[in-house]
Amino acid sequence: MGAMPTSIDIGPSGLAPGDVVAAARRGATVRLTDGARAAVAAGRKRVEALAADPAPAYGVSTGFGALATRHIAADLRTRLQASLIRSHAAGAGAEVEREVVRALMLLRLRTLASGGTGVRVETAEALAGLLNAGITPVVHEYGSLGCSGDLAPLSHVALALMGEGEVRDAGGHRRPAAEALRDAGLRPVEPAAKEGLALINGTDGMLGMLLLACADLSELLRVADITAAMSVEALLGTDRVFAADLQDLRPHPGQAAAAANMRTLLSGSPIVASHRGPDCARVQDAYSLRCAPQVAGAVRDTLAHAESVAERELAAVIDNPVVLEDGRVESNGNFHGAPVGYVLDFLGIAVADLASIAERRTDRMLDVARSHGLPAFLADDPGVDSGHMIAQYTQAALVSELKRLAVPASVDSIPSSAMQEDHVSMGWSAARKLRRAVEALTSVLAIELVTAARALDLRAPLEPAPATAAVRDTLRTAVPGPGPDRHLAPEIAAAAALITDGSVRAAADAVAPLA
Repeated sequence: MGAMPTSIDIGPSGLAPGDVVAAARRGATVRLTDGARAAVAAGRKRVEALAADPAPAYGVSTGFGALATRHIAADLRTRLQASLIRSHAAGAGAEVEREVVRALMLLRLRTLASGGTGVRVETAEALAGLLNAGITPVVHEYGSLGCSGDLAPLSHVALALMGEGEVRDAGGHRRPAAEALRDAGLRPVEPAAKEGLALINGTDGMLGMLLLACADLSELLRVADITAAMSVEALLGTDRVFAADLQDLRPHPGQAAAAANMRTLLSGSPIVASHRGPDCARVQDAYSLRCAPQVAGAVRDTLAHAESVAERELAAVIDNPVVLEDGRVESNGNFHGAPVGYVLDFLGIAVADLASIAERRTDRMLDVARSHGLPAFLADDPGVDSGHMIAQYTQAALVSELKRLAVPASVDSIPSSAMQEDHVSMGWSAARKLRRAVEALTSVLAIELVTAARALDLRAPLEPAPATAAVRDTLRTAVPGPGPDRHLAPEIAAAAALITDGSVRAAADAVAPLA
């Protein structure tokens, strides 16, 4: 993704995906631009004009959802907005990760900055202040149906803005919101007309998780090419099937990129060269080797589609009702999470399949009937030692879990709000599943990495390609080479850490930059 900003200017238009990752994971600060303040002030004037009008306006002078038919007197409207936030902050279950909450806060602030929600400038500034102070409201796992947006999660954030509920301060300590705001020099917000709705009506949680997952998967796809190339070498596979002219016969861009990476990674491999030529009796490699670019390529193309949806969503103004430039405040259905929910589910399916093909390659390296001369389970003394036998069990368990996580959430609508909200997206649930799936994929690739590296060492005196050798050598800084059985769990965790921090990809890129 390249260098990330340490400070983000939030104007009335959209953000870049990297902005969200920077604020969520690296604590980048935010600042409302003068243009954003002007847009917010103009939107607020339109709301105030509607509030003064005796004609009812949804969300300004009426109740919400199935209670929208009740007209609310002017002296009750501040209570109406606060009551909305309190009642909707009804989440349950485990606490959501800090990076997810920061992402949804930033995305809600971006929408507020558009001027299309009708909040006051001071309310938008208060949300920016919360982000900059490192204060993270406690948001719970369950509560969002993805329509109207992520109501419960966003309500917990809005509750903290009011100085109520609980937060994590900059040091990670869980505290009452009122105390944390006071210590940070922030004043609680008393929501005015329309502001309660504006703070909680959006797809910000599911979109934030989609953007974080896209960033992770962009890197993991390159790691998957690396571990696949290492497995091809370890299993004495051929690189001929990755030739550009063969790949061009099926012109999917993701497949072309994956195959190009395989060619790059395997270039100059003495192991591959050792069995190339007329003396090699093998006609074809197994699908898990031969079709690696086809599977990884399809995942890339799915990711590209998801990224295009995320970029459109980043440019969206999502609220209900929305404040238009001509002064109208109109109800709409733009808060429905279907576009985001679908691609979250698509990615869950793709991740499961990418992990599945990696597990099949690992299994081949452990089986004497299919590994072309490697010791059983890559054990130092098979029978006395078990080698990587149970590491593959762990992979199999993870892949089975990924198959369950791949079952779409977005087809599972359930009615709510007395049948007013009778079709929902379940996009938040799809996003929560995808986060677990990305973590599981990382572990699956870590196991293929440690297994393939061990198999490459066992092919000595033959050497792997310069790029794959560099990856193996990087792994060896944390995971020793072949030998008697050791405690494997820490080695798998160490390999996963090298994947996550970018060391594995960097090792390959230093020799042969990947696409």
